[in-house]
Amino acid sequence: MRTVSFGINISVDGYCDHTAFNPSEELMDYFTAMMDDVDLFFFGRVMYQLMFPYWNDVAKNQSGTAGENKFAQRLSAIDNVVVSRSLSNDDVNVNTRIIRSSPAAELLKLKQQPGKKIAVDSVSLLPELIAAGLIDEFKLVIHPGIVGKGRPLLEAGSLQEKLDLKLVDTISFKSGCVALHYLKQ
Repeated sequence: MRTVSFGINISVDGYCDHTAFNPSEELMDYFTAMMDDVDLFFFGRVMYQLMFPYWNDVAKNQSGTAGENKFAQRLSAIDNVVVSRSLSNDDVNVNTRIIRSSPAAELLKLKQQPGKKIAVDSVSLLPELIAAGLIDEFKLVIHPGIVGKGRPLLEAGSLQEKLDLKLVDTISFKSGCVALHYLKQ
């Protein structure tokens, strides 16, 4: 069975506002290396629209830093599933499939298929996917800042029960960011 990995950038005060972070080249290299074991992204609509077409354009035009260009090329090459009731096929990349309902059931089917890891990148879907027992690992990158706004990682009361995690790796970056890798216990 495939591993499902949830990854997100987060501020010290618990917000997931990607517009508040400026990743260093070292951090971009870390994100690119994380994708070596991934062959499918599972996005919510909001995160998908934040990531694309921006990173596709960077990959196509090589308009970023060396680290951003490498990240963009790798990200753009991976297949995607997007959970959305409003996107049409004209709104997504060629390597993207839209599902309209039952994200946990769909992720379970994908998890049972052969392949590499599935990377989940959706704060809105997280409580449902945790409740279904589908998230195997969490990769959180804590940025050294208090932003005071944005979407919290989890809304108060969004989990039915506590989820215990085991810390298996910590990486500190020169920028002050810290990458934490947890496994579900």
